[in-house]
Amino acid sequence: MTASPILHSHTVRLSYADTDPAGILYYAAWFPKMEALQSEFLFLQGLRQDTLKERFGWWTVSRATECEYLAAAQLFDVTRIDLRLGRIGASSFRFEFTMTRVDDDVVVARAANTVVTVSPEQSTVRIPADLRERLEAWSQP
Repeated sequence: MTASPILHSHTVRLSYADTDPAGILYYAAWFPKMEALQSEFLFLQGLRQDTLKERFGWWTVSRATECEYLAAAQLFDVTRIDLRLGRIGASSFRFEFTMTRVDDDVVVARAANTVVTVSPEQSTVRIPADLRERLEAWSQP
């Protein structure tokens, strides 16, 4: 099976704030970087989280986030984070992330964020047709 295409990428240099005292990446450091990449991608698609309710009558919330740490990442490592679309369900979809150290092309982590579509009152709703159309287009190789 072919992986969905990379939708968006960002390269970051890990900073002191990302690491523990030994200079190894602090386990939670990937999550803000993932959220920033996901938010930027959606923003560039005209899907600003702060205007979804008013413009479309629905918005999205994160339901589950996971990260698998595969290799040590350290202070000042330059890492590329790639965003892909994963599974599309009835009321949720999954963004998948790969973190690759640029110097040696080693995948240091894989992660995912499951996003749910909700009403303005925060009740789960089926993915609206306009969003589903975009999701399906993004998943095509």
